[in-house]
Amino acid sequence: MMPRQLYDLCGRDERLRFSPFCWRVRMALAHKGLEFTTRPWRFLEKEALAFAKHDKVPVLVDGEQVVTDSFDIMRYLDDAYPQAPLFGQGASYQRARFFKHYVERSVTPALFKIVALDLLAAIHPDDRDYFRETREARFGCTLEAFHQPEQGRAQLKQALAPVYAQLKESDFLDGDTPSGADYLLFGSMMWAYTVSLEALVEAGDDIDQWFQRMLAVHDGLASKATTVRDLA
Repeated sequence: MMPRQLYDLCGRDERLRFSPFCWRVRMALAHKGLEFTTRPWRFLEKEALAFAKHDKVPVLVDGEQVVTDSFDIMRYLDDAYPQAPLFGQGASYQRARFFKHYVERSVTPALFKIVALDLLAAIHPDDRDYFRETREARFGCTLEAFHQPEQGRAQLKQALAPVYAQLKESDFLDGDTPSGADYLLFGSMMWAYTVSLEALVEAGDDIDQWFQRMLAVHDGLASKATTVRDLA
């Protein structure tokens, strides 16, 4: 049987892996104790994903199974490998789905304001025109105008208020150990951390401490990742 393979977005250096959605899946696979290899992919390599009838990563190939979309992959992992659940079933799954929407619609946009131009610099040069055109069409302004780190940090702090409250009660969002909610948020925070030197939250605050704990889990999987700090 072929090893599990995760198609994973890479940047100007093939080792630089920054997709928030791919980081969700990487952490979920580690949570399940499943071995996998990654295959670097860039924005314009659409034909490489034709077999999956999809044009974005992550794409997980698990034997005969091909699964796309990070949340769907995490749900698939719970169904196929029920040990160490990520989401659970029924109401637990619905709450996780709500948290996914919260992260994508409140947290990630704030992070984007902080790191927009750093992200552009992290992307492979061949992909930068595509990235600029698609994102500027989405935002209705240039990336230079959208890039507002101080505004983004203020927006992020407000968006993360319920997370700060949760971390007063436990080390991780899902309790004493991390699980699905932690990986959904961590994916976005890791995305920004990987491509930028900008401070995202105040050093030493509850979310910073949570992030450090997340870097360390699963034998330090995320702490070993290449970031722009390593490429200077």
